[in-house]
Amino acid sequence: MSEPPAGFARHFRRSPLTDPWEPLWSRRDGDAFVLALEVGVPHTNARGMAHGGLIAALADNAMGIACVLAAEGLSGIVTVNLSVDLIGSARIGDWLEFRARPVRVGRSLAFAECAVAASGRVVARASAVFSVPPRDGQTA
Repeated sequence: MSEPPAGFARHFRRSPLTDPWEPLWSRRDGDAFVLALEVGVPHTNARGMAHGGLIAALADNAMGIACVLAAEGLSGIVTVNLSVDLIGSARIGDWLEFRARPVRVGRSLAFAECAVAASGRVVARASAVFSVPPRDGQTA
């Protein structure tokens, strides 16, 4: 794949963890944030499938960003719980999308869910809880 599907642009947030997995792509879709990549050799385990650790890390990343985007003035949230169910597999060449939605963003905790699809097939579901730092004017 030389170009991502319509609506995707290079992901705006870089991190040392995700740098080896570039290029990453992202887009907003209503209240959802979608992070994506084309599965390549660096993303796979010894059996040629997208590694579960990659799926967990990118689902966590996408859900955190979805929560930050949903709440004005929010930054620096930290994952306190992550649950991932791997229910299928993605192979080299698959377009892997992490569709994350904030469920609730409160004063001290944020909750999100994520559906992961490989070329349209659901391969994982994830949920997370994030610690929200006090915002300007709030006390802990």
